[in-house]
Amino acid sequence: MAGYPALVKVRTLAKFAVLSSALLAAALLLAATIRTLTLDVSAGLHIAKWEKIVYVPSDISGPQREHLLANLKAAIQIPTVSFSDYEQNVTALEEFGRLLRRAFPTVFSSSRVRYEVVSNYSHLFWVPGSDPSLEPYMLLAHIDVVPAFEADGWDAPPFSGREVDGFIYGRGTIDNKQSVMGILQALEFLLERGYAPRRGFYIGLGHDEEINGHFGAANIVKLLQSRGVSLAFVLDEGSAILDGVIHGLESPVAMIAVTEKGMASVKLSVTTLPGHSSMPPAETSIGILASAVTRLEKNPLPLLFGHGPERDMFEHLAHKFEFPLKFVMSNLWLFGPLLVRVMQRRPDSNALVRTTTAVTKFNAGVKINVMPPYAEAFVNLRIHPAQTVEEVLELIRLTVNDERVKIELDRGFDPLPVSSFDDKSFGYQIVKKTLLDMFPQISVAPGVCVGNTDSRHYNSLTKDIYRFTPTWFKPGDEKRFHGVNERISMRNYEEIVHFYFQLFQNCDTRKLPESHSAQHDL
Repeated sequence: MAGYPALVKVRTLAKFAVLSSALLAAALLLAATIRTLTLDVSAGLHIAKWEKIVYVPSDISGPQREHLLANLKAAIQIPTVSFSDYEQNVTALEEFGRLLRRAFPTVFSSSRVRYEVVSNYSHLFWVPGSDPSLEPYMLLAHIDVVPAFEADGWDAPPFSGREVDGFIYGRGTIDNKQSVMGILQALEFLLERGYAPRRGFYIGLGHDEEINGHFGAANIVKLLQSRGVSLAFVLDEGSAILDGVIHGLESPVAMIAVTEKGMASVKLSVTTLPGHSSMPPAETSIGILASAVTRLEKNPLPLLFGHGPERDMFEHLAHKFEFPLKFVMSNLWLFGPLLVRVMQRRPDSNALVRTTTAVTKFNAGVKINVMPPYAEAFVNLRIHPAQTVEEVLELIRLTVNDERVKIELDRGFDPLPVSSFDDKSFGYQIVKKTLLDMFPQISVAPGVCVGNTDSRHYNSLTKDIYRFTPTWFKPGDEKRFHGVNERISMRNYEEIVHFYFQLFQNCDTRKLPESHSAQHDL
């Protein structure tokens, strides 16, 4: 009977543990439910009282609509291709410069606009404001495009600018001539109607973004630095309006990228003695290198969800998801690990939560019967905002873990700092207001640009860089980037012109109003 009191104690402890677990689960459920019902981080300045501005009407007549579409088609028809780091179609770049002058005569003749060519093919515009105390901003876009070949299966020739079922097809329609032409078209219309900005602004059109922007954007930045220019914010390409792309989201979302991933190109190489293939060693240079590459592919770099702005992205959108996803997204403090498990299964969402590893080149062998004396592979990594190039290199060395494999950084750069996106962030809130005025049905959220843009060169001129163009993307459209059948709807291009037309004027706001949340807190 001596064991009976001990058994009673065990049962009592077990009951207490079960009851405690049940109470904890109930408390967590209650907290999660309350947060789900109350969380709405998107409610902000779009319901606050903004400074009253007398707007220039944005109506576009039938002839003007035909003209702006013709201008875009003409831009697409000029093959401003960047083939490699050392080869561009400079004849096309020169022709494109002449097209800009023909398409936008008021921009190039107006006394309000100061214009200059940079590095032979890039273009810089400066429009001074009437109030020099207001810090200027800058809009960016790029002229060059990647190669395209009709034989790859295009529905219309890639440099035709042809209309098909309400879309204009061609390389550059979404990357990035829609921004080039849309920005200047909006400015053309405004100047024609007598617009004089209160806040000055720059427009920078780079000619070599697809090959890293080392001559176009980089030299524009050097020029502005020499003049002591600082910017309130920069707006470049990089993200879009996603419609039906995010599973479970009830409305389209404008994803304003507040940072972009870094990049590293890493070379792995193995050197061994040559010999006859009839007497092979246990491992060849190719085999050693292949094993190293396999280890990299089987051991992806760590998950970093929550260490960048990706968590804020989902929380901004939480109230727009359907149940049960609304419950999950509103409570990432509880369900974050579950969400990450799902996200890492798809390439597009996996890119948001870690540094990605892509083996893109593998070279080895000199002759069919000669043991390869040398083998090399190149790995392209897109670096999460929470990591650096050096940290990633060290993780690669630890993963490969083979002294026979030489690991070298070919080139790379760290991720860009995360720009502000709170209620006091002038650039972010101006873009958000412009979007919600045009498209009240959409949601707006901060995001991450998984590629790289010219804007990374401008980090020395401003602390706030945003990457967004109001191009509408539906499921499958992401494959058109650098792919087959790149296109934009004629309606969407007109919306892009309207967007910049309104953005120029919204930027004349002297300061942001008190946010709704700030007023409520008071």
